[in-house]
Amino acid sequence: MAKVAFLGLGVMGYPMAGHLAAAGHEVTVYNRTASRAAAWVAQHGGAAALTPAQAADGAEVVFACVGNDDDLRAICLGADGAFAGMRAGTDFVDHTTVSAKVTRELHGLAAQGGISFTDAPVSGGQAGAEGGRLSVMCGGDVLAFDRVAPVIGCYARICKRLGDSGAGQLTKMANQIAIAGLVQALSEALHFAEKAGLDGAAVVEVISQGAAGSWQMSNRYQSMLDDHFTHGFAVDWMRKDLGIVLDAADENGASLPVTALVDQFYKDVQSMGGGRWDTSSLFKRLRHFAG
Repeated sequence: MAKVAFLGLGVMGYPMAGHLAAAGHEVTVYNRTASRAAAWVAQHGGAAALTPAQAADGAEVVFACVGNDDDLRAICLGADGAFAGMRAGTDFVDHTTVSAKVTRELHGLAAQGGISFTDAPVSGGQAGAEGGRLSVMCGGDVLAFDRVAPVIGCYARICKRLGDSGAGQLTKMANQIAIAGLVQALSEALHFAEKAGLDGAAVVEVISQGAAGSWQMSNRYQSMLDDHFTHGFAVDWMRKDLGIVLDAADENGASLPVTALVDQFYKDVQSMGGGRWDTSSLFKRLRHFAG
């Protein structure tokens, strides 16, 4: 069992930190909204800290799951940042989906203090976090990964190192590319079936058993048909992620025409007031524009 800190208690971080406590680790949490940290302690035990540095003080592993590049820099750097509270030989694990650029920047700064930095974005959504079934894709030093992987296993179905610093984030970008295309394709299939006068649920019952089947189809088709989009990963966050993807593609020369198009479709959803709808709301966009 390890002494750990967890920074960021959003819809993902809150249950992930809970799994660490349930496994017997000694957990100190930090959240920008202190009442959220107090609620976590009331539910799971452990302790809450007022700053990332205080949370990280004495921790063997510090985990983070925040919003974006700027949020990650804010909790890592400065007098109150996690790095200031960590001692040499300890490990920082970032579960935030951010750019490979900020990951490599912070990896280098951490190394100056003898701290390892593993980028470890996750996939599986809120349900995966709550059920401890996340896919965790990691980048960074081999020895650091070997130390932190067993602890990450408290909430992971799979945890794999893909390469050096930034490789985890690049793999998460590939994940988001695949999801964007899948959700748009599923939305178009359901939209076509609806316009053709078919029973969408019956169509999915058949085609999900063949080559068209996917997690998105199995887990999202019914709520899409029911016009229910208040669960899952929000459009605002998906657009943040796809912005990171498209910036990286500009740098490495990858051609992502479908991803760029779906990003604009999500922009349409935002203009419809759906920024907090989940990503399957691409179907609602088709219904909206088709009339």
